[in-house]
Amino acid sequence: MAEKIIDLNKPLELIPISTVNWADFPLKPDVKFSIAASKDTLYLRYEVHEKYIRAMATQINGRVWEDSCVEFFFSPRSNGRYYNFEFSCTGIPLVASGRGRSGRVALPESVIRQLTIKPSLGKGPIEPKEGDFHWTLDVEIPAAVLLFDEIASFEALDARANFYKCGDKTAEPHYLSWNPIDTPSPDFHQYKFFGKLVK
Repeated sequence: MAEKIIDLNKPLELIPISTVNWADFPLKPDVKFSIAASKDTLYLRYEVHEKYIRAMATQINGRVWEDSCVEFFFSPRSNGRYYNFEFSCTGIPLVASGRGRSGRVALPESVIRQLTIKPSLGKGPIEPKEGDFHWTLDVEIPAAVLLFDEIASFEALDARANFYKCGDKTAEPHYLSWNPIDTPSPDFHQYKFFGKLVK
């Protein structure tokens, strides 16, 4: 599969998260993201239009992937270690680091609280619903949050990443990615299928 590349020096654009990797989960909400970087902060925006919504997680590092969720998996040094930043539609975060699905280390709440998270839906919880939902999520990620990499600046970024939309316990589970994933069943923890971020 062709590796996708985002050049953060180019004008900001909305990029689809539209790859359905697993035929058993064909639902395809309309999801787009944008990413930008200053010297010491990454800026993410997600725009989502979907039929089903859920936001039952209320605690930091809770089970946000079961809700209407967007995710950013980021390896700042392209060395196999990556951070999974996961957010429910009401902005509840989960952040951990490691080199694969197993053995991940959750970041402390005091560090995660350095993120700036602005959900258009406000705070939850939201019981599972069906309808016509539009929501956005804006996130600022300071370099200081990347505890295991001592990143002082994003000015010369040569990183790997993938972007996702999921909802394990929504009425119709779905698993979309930006860069395609070739595995038999849903698994976002696949570093080898990350795309590139450069600046």
